[in-house]
Amino acid sequence: MSVRWGLIGASTIAKQFMIDAIRAQADGEIAAVMSSSPERAEAYARENGIPAAASTLDALLAADIDAVYISTTNELHLEQGLAAIKAGKHVLCEKPLALTSADARKMVAAARKAGTVFGTNHHLRNAGAHRAMREAIAAGRIGKPVAARVFHSVYLPENLQGWRITRPEAGGGVVLDITVHDADTLRFVLGDDPVEISAFTQSAGMAGGGLEDGAMCIWRFRSGVIAQSHEGFTTKFAGTGFEVHGSEGSLIASNVMTQKPVGSVLLRTASGEEGLSFDREDLYTRSLRQFHAAIRGEGQPSAIGEDGIWSLASAEAALQSSKTGKAVIIDPQLGSLV
Repeated sequence: MSVRWGLIGASTIAKQFMIDAIRAQADGEIAAVMSSSPERAEAYARENGIPAAASTLDALLAADIDAVYISTTNELHLEQGLAAIKAGKHVLCEKPLALTSADARKMVAAARKAGTVFGTNHHLRNAGAHRAMREAIAAGRIGKPVAARVFHSVYLPENLQGWRITRPEAGGGVVLDITVHDADTLRFVLGDDPVEISAFTQSAGMAGGGLEDGAMCIWRFRSGVIAQSHEGFTTKFAGTGFEVHGSEGSLIASNVMTQKPVGSVLLRTASGEEGLSFDREDLYTRSLRQFHAAIRGEGQPSAIGEDGIWSLASAEAALQSSKTGKAVIIDPQLGSLV
C-alpha cells in the first residue's frame, strides 16, 4: 500500500530535499502540490513531475492523498495543519510548528485526538553524525556531560532572503529559523531538556522590519549541563560545529549543522583521539522512512509533535530573554501538556 502525499507549499526545501526523499520510499508517491498562486502550482507540478496542482487548501485536501507535508511560511502552519488533521491526513510539518508554542500544542493535541500521525521536520536529528554523538554519550564514552557548544551561524542564500528577513508577521528572524534547530539537536544529542535560557540578538545589516539576523544563547539543562549556541544569517565564512564536553572526554563535530550528510566527529579522551564512523544516509530520506513506518503503526516519526513544541518554546524563551535582558525559565512539563 502506497502513501500518497500532498505538498502544502511549492517550496524550495521540498524541491531540493523532500520530493526525492518521498520518492526514495518504496511505498511513497507525490500526488499533488498546492500553492496560493495557480500559475506557480502548475509550473511546480510540471517541473517536478507531480500529477496534480491545486491553488486552495480545500482542493488539495479533497484529493486522493494520505499525508501532507507543510512547508509554507510559519504563520500559515497552524491553520493548514489543523485543516489537514480534520480531513484525516497525516501531517509532517516544517519547524517551527506555529508562531507560538500554545498554537503548536493545539496541532499536536488535535492529531492525537484524531489518531493521525504528526511529525516535526527537524532534519538534523536524522544526521548520522548527531546519532553517533548521542550513542557515544549514552554509552558513557565521555563520562558525565557537563557542557556543549553549537556553532550554527551561516550566510542565508540570496534565494532565501525573502520573508525570513523582512516579515515579522510571517515568523521571520533567525531565532524561529535556526535556534529552533539548535534546541532540538541539543535535546536529541544530550537526551536532556532545557530548563533555562538567556539570549542576545542582533540585526547585523541583513534583516529589516525589526527582525534579528543573529543570536547567541546560553542554555541550562535539567541534568545541569550548560550550553552555548550561535545562530546567524550573516557570517559568510563561518563553519558549523557541535561540541559536547564530559568528565572523561569530548566530542568535537565539524560541519554537521547542515542539511547534507557530511562532516566529521572526533572523540578525544585520555587514550587519544578517535574519529567516529557514522552512516551518510540522506537526512530527509531517513525522516520519511520513519514517518512511513509510523503510519504503518511501527514506531513514531524521528521528531514527534512534542519535539516541535519543545523547540518552539525554547525559541520563544530566547526571544523573550533578548527583549527583557533576563534569563527565562522553560516550562519543564511541556511534553505532558498535550
